[in-house]
Amino acid sequence: MISLLAQASSSAAIRDPVAVFLIIIAIMLIMPLLFERFRLPGIIGLILAGVVIGPYGLGLLERDRTMELLGTVGVIFLMFLGGLETSLDDLKRNADKALIFGLATFLLPMGIGTAAMLAIGYGWLPAILIASCFASHTLLALPVLSKLGILRSPTVTATLGGTLITNVLALLVLAVVVKANQGSLNLGFWLTLIPSLAIFTFATLWGIPQLGRWFFRKFGHNEEAEFTFVLTALFVVSYLAGRIEVEPIVGAFLAGVAITPLIPQFSPLMNRIQFIGNSLFVPFFLISVGMLVDPKVLFSDPRSLLISGVMIGAEFASKFLAAWGPARFFKWPFADGMVMFGLSVAQAASTLAAITVAYQIQLVDKLTVNGIIAMILASCIASPWITERWGSRMKPAAIAVDAESETDLASRVLVPVANPSTEDNLLQLAILLTKRSQGTLLPLHVLVAHEGRASAAARMQQTQLLTKAEEIAHAAVTSVQPVGRLDSSIDLGIVRAAQENEASLVICGWKGYSTYQENFFGSVIDNVVRQSTAPVLITRFVQPIETTQRVVLAIAERQLPNPQMEQVFQLAQAIAPELKAKLLVLWLSRSPRNSSFQEPPHKLLSEEATLESLSGSLVRRVSERINPDDLIIMVANTHRIGQPALGREPEIIAQQHSKNSLIVIHYPT
Repeated sequence: MISLLAQASSSAAIRDPVAVFLIIIAIMLIMPLLFERFRLPGIIGLILAGVVIGPYGLGLLERDRTMELLGTVGVIFLMFLGGLETSLDDLKRNADKALIFGLATFLLPMGIGTAAMLAIGYGWLPAILIASCFASHTLLALPVLSKLGILRSPTVTATLGGTLITNVLALLVLAVVVKANQGSLNLGFWLTLIPSLAIFTFATLWGIPQLGRWFFRKFGHNEEAEFTFVLTALFVVSYLAGRIEVEPIVGAFLAGVAITPLIPQFSPLMNRIQFIGNSLFVPFFLISVGMLVDPKVLFSDPRSLLISGVMIGAEFASKFLAAWGPARFFKWPFADGMVMFGLSVAQAASTLAAITVAYQIQLVDKLTVNGIIAMILASCIASPWITERWGSRMKPAAIAVDAESETDLASRVLVPVANPSTEDNLLQLAILLTKRSQGTLLPLHVLVAHEGRASAAARMQQTQLLTKAEEIAHAAVTSVQPVGRLDSSIDLGIVRAAQENEASLVICGWKGYSTYQENFFGSVIDNVVRQSTAPVLITRFVQPIETTQRVVLAIAERQLPNPQMEQVFQLAQAIAPELKAKLLVLWLSRSPRNSSFQEPPHKLLSEEATLESLSGSLVRRVSERINPDDLIIMVANTHRIGQPALGREPEIIAQQHSKNSLIVIHYPT
């Protein structure tokens, strides 16, 4: 009877591509807004909408190959976004917590699930396979965490790491059960799977960053190429995961972890990836999951309700215990444990893949499949609701720098632009700082006008340059106010524009050296530095900013007054985490025997930063400790006539280390 109804609804389904896409886009627009109005997560609305329009609801749409394709892309994107929020450094810092939670959320569901299924008459192999479905989970509520701003918290990082562990183990159980059912579980299977999985993981986590850095250096100014490279890396890794008999979603998560060091958090590239994923592909996946559910089947067979109830109860109980226990062990608040539970209770991608394979080899029957789908529906509805309710009670992740204290410095950032293709790194740095502090970007272009006039061609070029800079800022969702100016010289135009627009910070490009003539008469940079009433960041980027692996702040004792010293440390600790880079502080001090000796500023640094207290020549100490992919941050020294405005030390380091990017901070005297 059910199959006849499904066939009838299938024959009445809408097949016009435009109409199909219109219905799906309308659902993506209306349902989240409607459910959020009633204080329910919008993704619940997408799943229920899939139930209503699917073949077991009104039958408006079929779950055909196109929907399966888009749904598969959606779940791959979902896992990829989860990986992007999980840096290897975060995983290393929380490795013990991720391991404990990953093992708990695998072993408890396996034990409880196997016992529950055996109790209602299932055999050992089907019971173990169904329990493995309980053990795996899909990070369905990640968009909720992103909205709440707690994606980088230790709780979520541990959950993401645990997800990788439990999903890999659950899929390994699936492979073992299938081989055991076929009678081909032998030593050769283990000798093939384990090494291939280890090699695949190492190749992804090591190879993708290396390839990415090469690509970004080569084609870093082509935004379309960068985005396409990220998508290519994602689907190549996902495809190769499938080839070694590991689910593609595991490969997608690993690809996200591998590529996250190359994409700054507030960059236009990250914004494009998140926007396309969360606005298009992930909703397709959620709707496609809803289309799998057949509510009528729950009442077609009395045993169906029993199986569904046991599955839902066992899965929820085991996942709750697996989250509550480690949270108590780590002494985390109850809200943190509930967020772990909310994240890990959702079943979708891995569960569907496992049960489909089991059904195809006739290891489980139709009632089991229906019970699994009912469990998926219940968990997908509960997961975002639990996560949002308890996530709102969590404290946002501790940020290395106090956002309020850095607001004044990056509230209005002025960036002169001459050619966006070469000024891209300056704009990226300015966007990183302004978006972090919710400030405003002020891209500036100065036309040197003789007698107050400029040609029409020059004015048109100015408009094009400022429009391009504005587009880059909007792509990163950053407040922007373009500034076009006519002036008698570039340096005076920059200084006057900074004063008139109340800029809190000026960012300028630098070639890395000064000529003798410039030392005596002043270059554009020298004149800006000497006349600016706002702090100036003088930058020399010789490679894309996103390829930075470490930020090295080199600063000498008593180089700045205490308030400015604090601001320099805050700036370095704002840049490093957004570039997914480590922070090394080289503190050059006088001898402790000197009465004016100043202790290193430990209180100004986060736990993630490394502080080295040294003595001797600043240039020599920096040269001894920097690597090719380091971004060096220094403070400009006081200068004398005939010397560069930034002092000799930054220029010497720039000349000796031509492959390192450099930022020099200058405060007005």
